[in-house]
Order: sequence, then structure tokens, then C-alpha cells
Amino acid sequence: MTMKNLPELVAPVGSVEALRAAVENGADAVYLGGKKFGARHFAANFTEREMKRAARYIHSKDARLFVTVNTLVKDSEIAGLIEYLDFLRDIEVDAVVVQDLGVLGLIRERFPDLRVHARTQMNVHNSEGVRFLTGLGVKRVVLARELDIMQIGSIFEKTGSELEVFVHGALCYSYSGNCLFSSLISGRSANRGRCVQACRMKFTIENNEIDVSSGHLLSLKDLCSAEMLPELVDAGVAAFKIEGRMKRPEYVAVVVGIYRRLLDRIREGNFYITWNEKRDLLQIFNRGFTEGYLRGERGGMVNPGSCDNRGLEIGRVTGVSESGVEIKLSAALTAGDGIELAFGDKTLGRRVKADLTRGGTLKIGLKDTNRVPINSVVYRTSDAQLISRARKSYERR
Repeated sequence: MTMKNLPELVAPVGSVEALRAAVENGADAVYLGGKKFGARHFAANFTEREMKRAARYIHSKDARLFVTVNTLVKDSEIAGLIEYLDFLRDIEVDAVVVQDLGVLGLIRERFPDLRVHARTQMNVHNSEGVRFLTGLGVKRVVLARELDIMQIGSIFEKTGSELEVFVHGALCYSYSGNCLFSSLISGRSANRGRCVQACRMKFTIENNEIDVSSGHLLSLKDLCSAEMLPELVDAGVAAFKIEGRMKRPEYVAVVVGIYRRLLDRIREGNFYITWNEKRDLLQIFNRGFTEGYLRGERGGMVNPGSCDNRGLEIGRVTGVSESGVEIKLSAALTAGDGIELAFGDKTLGRRVKADLTRGGTLKIGLKDTNRVPINSVVYRTSDAQLISRARKSYERR
């Protein structure tokens, strides 16, 4: 395999700091949003001045800039959209990512030289859908997340088109993120960039007013397809997309850096993934990992126990007293690590104040220990050394 046909690694950028994290760790392209028309309204995002500087920086590093213009747009916003697209053309963005067919039509009519990618919310899940969009001038299609690897390969064989596939990060419970739940319960539309993440909330299933099940019943695990990359390359995928514009820059640095190394190993004909790389992917953020739809899974993708980062298990509660709990450590801890004790439907977070060795004991003072059972799991949710390494990879020297 040559570098020419190695898939492009596309990284999420929600802030100026995350931009450097992505590019300095080997992203071939980044996708980011401005203050308007982007589906991540609550990310830091970029002012026009910041985006102009970002374009110069990205292009100086021989990377590409994709800008998300991927909300549903109202008639009253068309004039502002045209002005924004004119700006994006002037700073020479490499593509705009769209969801709204009306926006696509407007771009093709007024900005025919502006490259367009179709967002996953277009829910393109077969070869006819790809042909339809490429016939309208779309240069790349981000496929629906519900496809398995055989289906992706079939679409490429039938179309030969540029296909982009999500390989890592959060999954939406709704089909390809076309969620109406947020609008229903809050009036804040996910398709307008204002999702309240209703699927991460707690729910209870009742039968005749008796609780049958409760927890984060709609909260999906995170996608991790690191070990599937050679198969996705063989399926004809043109670009691997990492999710995470709402994530911290250290997350971007760690995940992009690992996927960069994995892609380079494919190019060199010597693919493998180390335990340390698997551990770092888990540690930096996971709600439990799944290969999800790519493997044809339809069950076991929900993690009802948690909607947030689980990190890695580092110990268990071995003793409970009136003053607190005692934890037997199965892994070493460093001063500054964040840990979380999970018991029942509650969690308790703490910051470690001193280095501790594997096999050692950690005591945490608690006022009320009645509900903490022996053998409760303790997780490291933040690794100070990993965060430090990540920052060093992109901070200015």
C-alpha cells in the first residue's frame, strides 16, 4: 500500500488549542465550525478571525481544512449564510460539510468551485444515495453510521466515490444523529446544533408502576475501530473520521496520535496495536467501547451504568468504616490523577494527592459510608501523566 491511497485522517477541532493538538499529532485534515451554522453550537468554535488564522496554519502544515455548515437553515438565515460562504471561499477552505439539501443547492448555484462533503446526518446508506449526491456535485459522502463493513465495501465497489467513515468517538442513539428527542423535550434542536444530549439522561422502564429497569438506558458506548482499520482500508474507505468537537484538546492529541501511528503501520505493511495504545484510548475517554455497526452488532451497544468517561479500573473497595473507605489498588496512581468510586447509582470523585504503587492501599474519607458495598469499583478517570504527554505534543515550545 502506498501513501497515495492511504485514507485521510480527519480530526475534530472545537477550539484553537484542539486545532494544534490535531495537526501536531498527524491529522491530514481537520473539521471545525464557526459561530454560526455549525452542529456543535456549545463547542468553543471559531470566530472569522480565528478561522482565517487557522486556515493559514493548517495549510502551512500541508493539511486540509473542512468547515461544518451542517445545520438545517431557515429562510430568514439565507442572506447571512451566503455572506458566510463567501468568507469561507475567500480563506480557501478545502471543503464545507453540509446536511441541508437546500444549502447544497445554494452552494452549487452561487459557489460552484466550493468543494462540498455530505454530512452523516444526510443518512446516506446505499449506493443510490451516494450516486444521487455526487450527481448534485458532492465530492465526498460521510456514510450513515449504521452500515457494516461489508455494506461499506459494496457501496464503494458500485460507486467508486469518496467515502468517509467514523472510526472513533461518541455514537448517537438516533439514526445517524438525526435526533428529534432534544427538540421534543426541550425545544432545542440537535439538527440546529443545540442538542441537550437527552440520550445520556437517566430513564426508568415501568411495568404496572413497578420499576423494571433504570439507568442510562439510551446511552450508547463509544465507537473504537482501531483494530479494524486494515479492513476499512480494504473496503475502499477514503477518509477515517474521529468524533469529538466537544472534547478537550488532550483527547484530540491522544486519539489522533494513535490513529496516525496505526495508519502509518498499514502503509508500512506492518499493522499492529499495542496494549499501551489500547489503554491510552480507554483512559482518555470511554463509555465502554464497541465496534458497533461496523461488525454488524445490533445489541450490547448501550452502557446503562454510565453516560460519562469510565477511564480504567484501578482498584476495589476492601474496607468500610465510619470515617471512610479503604481501596486496594490494582494499578499505580500519580499525584494529580482523578479517580471515581462507583456504588449503586452514585459516584464520588477525588483527586489523588500523592503517588501510590500498585498493590498499595488508598484511604478516602467519607461522612456517609452506609451505601458503599465492599468490592465497589474504583476508576481512574483522569491520568495526569497521559494528560501531560498529550499537552507536550502540541503546546508551543
